[in-house]
Amino acid sequence: MYTPAQRARRDESIWTLVQGVLAPVQFLIFGISLFLVIRFLTTGEGESAAEISVLIKTMALYAIMVTGSIWEKAVFGEWLFAKPFFWEDVFSMAVLALHTAYVLMLFNGWGTTHERMYVALAAYAAYVVNAGQFLWKLRVARLQGDSRQVAA
Repeated sequence: MYTPAQRARRDESIWTLVQGVLAPVQFLIFGISLFLVIRFLTTGEGESAAEISVLIKTMALYAIMVTGSIWEKAVFGEWLFAKPFFWEDVFSMAVLALHTAYVLMLFNGWGTTHERMYVALAAYAAYVVNAGQFLWKLRVARLQGDSRQVAA
């Protein structure tokens, strides 16, 4: 997945640490927001908390997308769609589009609150798939690193 030079750039980049911190923070925000959205949809309570939580999740997503793009540039020389992460980046665009659709709906008053929350749930489902893609790549990278250490 990484050439030796790319692995060295990855290991030396501050953006690797930034991504390593932002990813679990975003997942925590996602979990809290998912709870709040489902609570609103099932009980009708906590509309404002659910809306704010989706906005916070969206801001976290944008932060990880921007810093992830910087990371890809530092490691692979491309801002996005570097070959090893091409499909993850493609799916990330869909995740970003769904989150952005929610924000546009909220700020423009489009749809009902329930309709907006269903868009948020669609965004969250896509996020879970995308997070799984990245976790798989992390595992592959670790296994690749382990096999190189064994071979050395």
